[in-house]
Amino acid sequence: MRQGALETWPSLPYESWKDTLATLHLWLQVVGKIRLALAPMVNHWWQVTLYVTPRGLTTSAIPSGERMFQIDFDFIDHVLEVSASDGKRARFALEPMPVSQFYQSVMDALNALEIDVSIRTTPCEMPDVIPFERDDVHAAYDREYAHRFLRALQQADRVLGIFRGRFIGKVSPVHLFWGAPDLAVTRFSGCVAPPHPGGFPNMADWITREAYSHEVSSAGWWPGGAGMEPMFYSYAYPEPAGFAQAAVSSGAYYHEQLREFVLPYETVRTSNVTDALLLAFLQTTYAAAATLAKWDRSALER
Repeated sequence: MRQGALETWPSLPYESWKDTLATLHLWLQVVGKIRLALAPMVNHWWQVTLYVTPRGLTTSAIPSGERMFQIDFDFIDHVLEVSASDGKRARFALEPMPVSQFYQSVMDALNALEIDVSIRTTPCEMPDVIPFERDDVHAAYDREYAHRFLRALQQADRVLGIFRGRFIGKVSPVHLFWGAPDLAVTRFSGCVAPPHPGGFPNMADWITREAYSHEVSSAGWWPGGAGMEPMFYSYAYPEPAGFAQAAVSSGAYYHEQLREFVLPYETVRTSNVTDALLLAFLQTTYAAAATLAKWDRSALER
């Protein structure tokens, strides 16, 4: 594979940056919970997500009374910046620091801009958690791997955006859910789904039921965790009969534990046809879900 393409799709071996990833995951939760606290409710919790930018991740505009502000992670200059609609700004460097210090620095930045917010400081979707203000355990930040994370997010966001544009039914933005964390895009059939069983750690089941209130085919990119390497994924809820046995694109397989199709990031990254390989995965797994669940595909697809 061409070296230029390898640089575009960077290597992200889990063992090499797992400590940075664990810390970043919690930093993302701190910022995401601020958006959750202030943004008005949108179906399936779409108001809480973060978005990929040319430099990192952003909350986009968050209301605060009659003002607005946003919080941006910059993984190029390695800063976190809070900018308000009245022109005021506050920022601090992203560097190795415990979650407790990051949390306090974010709150200090908001206070400096006279933005009043309080959040539930218990991390979500994770077992054995430590409240943000007491977490002195997670403190790693490797600039090189933070920048690689950004570049991988940008490529995943770009291709998921192409895939999103092929659907004319209800479809989510391409956005990052900070609970997992994963970059996702979700298509909807328009039909109500049975209540989701829930069961995610440190997250109430009614939250999950709102997220999965209607039938979905969802796909995205996950940076890895718990010893697992980064991967693209695709699943359906509810999962139709025969989905796990469906024929899908080359390099993909059904993961019995996760109950979803996966395509290793490394397989995509090292391919000579990265976009085509990933789009084939997204399309064939969606087609399997939609066909088996009897979606009205002629009304939903371009």
